[in-house]
Amino acid sequence: MLRIEHAYWLIAAFLLYSGWRNLRDGHGWHAAFWTVLGLLFGAGDFILAQSAAGHALPAQVAGAGVIALALLAPRLKRMAHPESSSAEQRLQSAIRLGHKLLVPALLIPLVTLLVALFGAHVVIGGQALFAAPQMTLTGLALACVVALFAASVIARTPMHEGAAEGRRLLDAIGWAALLPLLLAALGQVFTRSGVGAAIAAIATDFLPTGNATAALLTFALGMVLFTVIMGNAFAAFPVMMAGIGLPLLIHQHGAHPAILGSMGMLCGYCGTLLTPMAADFNLVPAALLELRNPYGVIKAQAWSALWIFISTFVLMWLLVFR
Repeated sequence: MLRIEHAYWLIAAFLLYSGWRNLRDGHGWHAAFWTVLGLLFGAGDFILAQSAAGHALPAQVAGAGVIALALLAPRLKRMAHPESSSAEQRLQSAIRLGHKLLVPALLIPLVTLLVALFGAHVVIGGQALFAAPQMTLTGLALACVVALFAASVIARTPMHEGAAEGRRLLDAIGWAALLPLLLAALGQVFTRSGVGAAIAAIATDFLPTGNATAALLTFALGMVLFTVIMGNAFAAFPVMMAGIGLPLLIHQHGAHPAILGSMGMLCGYCGTLLTPMAADFNLVPAALLELRNPYGVIKAQAWSALWIFISTFVLMWLLVFR
């Protein structure tokens, strides 16, 4: 049975490979950073199991690993490894392959969607192939593996070149590759520290709680604002859902939870287009492309973010209370 743990082990293997390659190339700080991170990914299940059994040492070791990552991160420099082929060779290869280059990229959402929709019905030997919890994430991991195989076949290159190119990109991005993980965890920190309850209190005091449209607009704008602050809609979502979504929109006004959640996340993604806190989306590409303006990506996306937000809010207002 494929479980989310297998995806974590796969990520751990890639991170350890990146650490080994950097160590072999003499990049000690990068090697240490990716190795520590790979060990944390690989040992996650063991740490959770030991913590549940009342053993504090594994969790303390994991905490020391996180501190080590924080100390190592400032020493990382974005490294552009030498290209495995010349610009002319890459251009000729791209012309030869043409639209076939899109196949691996399109396989990722396609396989993920198929697993999410039909994975529960795939049974081998009387046992489900995919574990029900977090099936979509498991499907995403499987989709990445399928896309890697497809890319190898289409480009007629060995599989290990895919791992080598992934490592090259990882070193080019540096510690910013961890931002999605950190910012998603930040949402839970905000929720557990009572930020959602504080927002609910403020909303109750200042909003006309009997007005569903005002509450919905506050929820949508709050998703954008908190995403801008935290850099990730996944971090903003639990805060806004706990503060306004559940108490006001769902419980009081009967909003449809699935529509509210999905379209509320899309509102949050509009904030992702507008913030340098989403460094892996907005700052790293500018650095990799050597743009003159480090915020050039954000400036190019601003109008798109505005019109996507307006259209999303209108659709949400039309559908969420039906």
